[in-house]
Amino acid sequence: MLKKLFQSLRSPKRRTQQLRSTPEVLNSSQHSLQRAQFSRYAVNIVERLQNAGYQAYLVGGCVRDMLLNITPKDFDVATSATPEQVRAEFRNARIIGRRFKLVHIHFGREIIEVATFRANHPQNDEEEDSNQSSRNESGRILRDNVYGTLEEDAQRRDFTINALYYDPVSERILDYANGVHDIRNRLLRLIGDPQQRYQEDPVRMLRAVRFAAKLDFGIEKHTAAPIRDLAPMLREIPAARLFEEVLKLFLSGNACDTFEMLVDLELFDPLFPASAEALEHNPTYTHTLISEALRNTDLRIKQGKPVTPAFLFAALLWPALPARVLRLQDRGMPPIPAMQEAAHELIAEQCQRIAIPKRFTMPIREIWDMQERLPRRSGKRADMLLDNPRFRAGYDFLLLRESAGEQTHGLGEWWTDYQDANDSGRRDMIRDLSNNKDDGTGTAPRKRRRTSSSKRKRGTGADE
Repeated sequence: MLKKLFQSLRSPKRRTQQLRSTPEVLNSSQHSLQRAQFSRYAVNIVERLQNAGYQAYLVGGCVRDMLLNITPKDFDVATSATPEQVRAEFRNARIIGRRFKLVHIHFGREIIEVATFRANHPQNDEEEDSNQSSRNESGRILRDNVYGTLEEDAQRRDFTINALYYDPVSERILDYANGVHDIRNRLLRLIGDPQQRYQEDPVRMLRAVRFAAKLDFGIEKHTAAPIRDLAPMLREIPAARLFEEVLKLFLSGNACDTFEMLVDLELFDPLFPASAEALEHNPTYTHTLISEALRNTDLRIKQGKPVTPAFLFAALLWPALPARVLRLQDRGMPPIPAMQEAAHELIAEQCQRIAIPKRFTMPIREIWDMQERLPRRSGKRADMLLDNPRFRAGYDFLLLRESAGEQTHGLGEWWTDYQDANDSGRRDMIRDLSNNKDDGTGTAPRKRRRTSSSKRKRGTGADE
């Protein structure tokens, strides 16, 4: 897939995609969209704003996805009305955001997001009102509430496929950037100079990967070219914002392809520096474990099963943990305290890059801690572990480690059998440990014959 992602599919020779001064207008006979396909609430908002004298269109992802026969997750509206003017038209509207000032209009559980047309960003602080928009020294935009025209709004959008405006009243598409052409050619292309656009907002590099993986699009060669050089700029992005972006990357059902692209484009390192180091020093194990975890996550999402970021982050960070644990043990620290100390240090370092909330860091540590406890099965320990609320996630994580090639002396199979055994069978299994002179800390127990009914599907623990 990577080979496809970075090819230029009939891309123009010029290095930047410039907008037309006037849009290409596609009427209802030139495209497949119909107003009935869109949220009736979003269509109603467009009609009401137009009736009030404003320009208004359905825009961005919902138009793109409909053209690709994908059901949109949400429906966005772009308008010439300011947030305050939009709120004056709708009682159920509230203004949100500071960096991007938006309006959310509530219809029960459905929320339609309405954004005012925005203009190009001033290049110098002297040319702008610092209360409206500003950049840092590297060119990154810090605030973005400079309003403009429809044409200016199209210019400042990131990718051509997101710069499509659909008017459900006239059923026309306004296309300023050859976005329909790129959709038909399954090509992801930035609007404007790629280096400048990434410098304005480095998160656009992650968005390029996310859209390419989600839509199975190729990344146009000039759009891909600056990414490796500019990848370190992601370190300037607030850690809280990166957490949200990472969730979008890995919990959208295309995590495997996303991971491959992040590594290839050198974007994985600024997001997960310790894991990137492990990938360099122990590539086969690290790549296999992370890929297997992401494959299982994609499968659960496809099946409509719940997933949690805790298990995902536990898998992404785990390859960096064992070496740290061993270093602490070499200094004389016992195994469990060494695991706990190493986990604390690793998570603290990672949270400097991606602000993982405590509601997820605690389960991560518990899943890891369970890896040190699962081999200790003698006496009543096995039953105590089985009653632990984090047992299932820890057990699934053990199976994940085994699938990546870790040698655990049959520990995963033992725990699979133990869960399925009755009380008598469990006593026998504990007795076997003793008979084999195994204190329950990891030496292989005697092999037990398993029936097909005792085989448990190996999941990811993502529903914990």
